Amino acid sequence: MSADSAQLARGDVRREEPAREPKPGFGPSTAPRIHRSAASRFLQVELELNAHLRRLVFSQPVRHVYNPLEYAWEPHRCYVEKFCRAGQSVLFLGMNPGPFGMAQTGVSGLYCAHRTPTTTTTTTKPQCVPFGEVRSVVDWLKITGEVGHPLDEHPKRRITGLACTQKEVSGSRFWGFFRKCCGEPDHFFKHCFVHNLCPLIFISASGKNLTPPELPADEREALLALCDIALCQAVEALGVTMVIGVGRVAEQRARRALSAAGVAVQVEGIMHPSPRNPLANKGWDEVAKGKLSQLGVLSLLSNA
Repeated sequence: MSADSAQLARGDVRREEPAREPKPGFGPSTAPRIHRSAASRFLQVELELNAHLRRLVFSQPVRHVYNPLEYAWEPHRCYVEKFCRAGQSVLFLGMNPGPFGMAQTGVSGLYCAHRTPTTTTTTTKPQCVPFGEVRSVVDWLKITGEVGHPLDEHPKRRITGLACTQKEVSGSRFWGFFRKCCGEPDHFFKHCFVHNLCPLIFISASGKNLTPPELPADEREALLALCDIALCQAVEALGVTMVIGVGRVAEQRARRALSAAGVAVQVEGIMHPSPRNPLANKGWDEVAKGKLSQLGVLSLLSNA
């Protein structure tokens, strides 16, 4: 384990503020947890993770690194404070944001591994939500908040926020399914919360979206070691009893991290709704419905 990882595991970190400072109300990680809400504890975990992620450097094939939790902190905080609640028992876990979902609906700033991050303010009001497909975030979740806009973007990965016309199929399928099941967001979030293991988006020089498994092995492990520790802290802060990885990679990583840390929580998985998955294209809703019914999650939602 790296020095950074060990430091984060101990909670021994001086918090570095993101581009937009959070509102007062949650102090350092040493504050007594009994006086803090689940949302504030969760946000503190993310702030500490951000402080460590800033120190990482990525080599080829990575050219740009976008972090929505840096420059879209305001809408992300809105999402967490609105929907992260005591009593939730299920955490849906994605791997990392996609270029036309959370990137467009929450990412309006850029951290480049070879430059100092810089942002400007935009009047657009995109959202920063896992599987954050534009219409689902705006019309159903109703998250608001201004974010920064990057000075340096890849020409093929421009951030257009709510003006983005590229549909994020994974997010549309994910949130669309639960919208049909629950009707109102409160019925879903009474029992469930949604989070990404890694908040970063990686883009190559050609503009290709890179997933964590495509990074150089040593850089990938340094990144995921920090994310694993933060996941364990988040699970303990939320008090959930089940983590459901959305996709095999997220499920396997969660199982490994939580088991190694001795966190007593059930880890399961559902098929990823990606359009690159032929089985998902044949009917992801039915597959998800069957698995969640088997796990007892659908009965929770139907009784919400």
